[in-house]
Amino acid sequence: MKKVAFQGAPGAYSAEAIEKFFGADADPVPCDTFADLFIAVEQGDADYAMLPVENAVAGSVAQSYELLMEHDLRIYAEVILRVRHMLLAPAGTKLAEVRRVRSHPQALSQCQRYIKRHGFIPEATEDTAASAVSLAEAPEPGVAVIASALAAEIAGLEIIDRDIEDYPFNYTRFFLLGTEDPPRAQRNKTSIVFTTPHQPGALYECIGEFARRGINLTKIESRPRLNRPWQYIFYLDFEGHVKDQECEAAMMGLLRRSLFLKLLGSYPAATTPIGDDPQQEVEG
Repeated sequence: MKKVAFQGAPGAYSAEAIEKFFGADADPVPCDTFADLFIAVEQGDADYAMLPVENAVAGSVAQSYELLMEHDLRIYAEVILRVRHMLLAPAGTKLAEVRRVRSHPQALSQCQRYIKRHGFIPEATEDTAASAVSLAEAPEPGVAVIASALAAEIAGLEIIDRDIEDYPFNYTRFFLLGTEDPPRAQRNKTSIVFTTPHQPGALYECIGEFARRGINLTKIESRPRLNRPWQYIFYLDFEGHVKDQECEAAMMGLLRRSLFLKLLGSYPAATTPIGDDPQQEVEG
């Protein structure tokens, strides 16, 4: 049974992502921080780590991408999870009694319209499931948390409102990280990070290496370089495997035009169910 590290407490959405990918064939290993996930795998305390990197509503998880840059783990797979947020409170609490709501900043962002509509005061915490456990152990009048239905069951809280996310297409993308590359699949995706010279047209020329070969880009995002003010690194996802002929040629062209290039991984591309029907899917 594989040990899979995740950030948070049992009942966290990352734990649901582990179950979705592995079924019952995984031993989830809770960690306090995202950085601890990388350390757990690097030190051999876990075989893999499940890292949230992007939400369809709230956007990218900045710290995750910074850690991918700093460490040398490889992306083994991507997992796309439909996230359903519940409003949890101690038994007997009425919705009208709630004044403050606690959760991870990503969860609060994904429910911000709901929070504003009810006039709740949002309070950020480190983890959704851990917030539920803390409230169960030390109930406070007028306080509720946003977490999963599983977190409610584990903590012993009541669900006082269901599916409170602002949009029904509330999906979170996770990377399953490991030390080895996965086998090639029928449909693959590749993630890289690179920097360009600070001159006009540099990014245009880099992206052109993919356009000229008909390679579809699925994500591009810039992030500040932490050690160089006003300089940026680019995270890029594209369809295909790095060992495909055209993809390999594009990477070689990018290597010539960029100042720095790092391969995060080539891995099987996941699919996103349409609505609640797992039989209807679109490419993630």
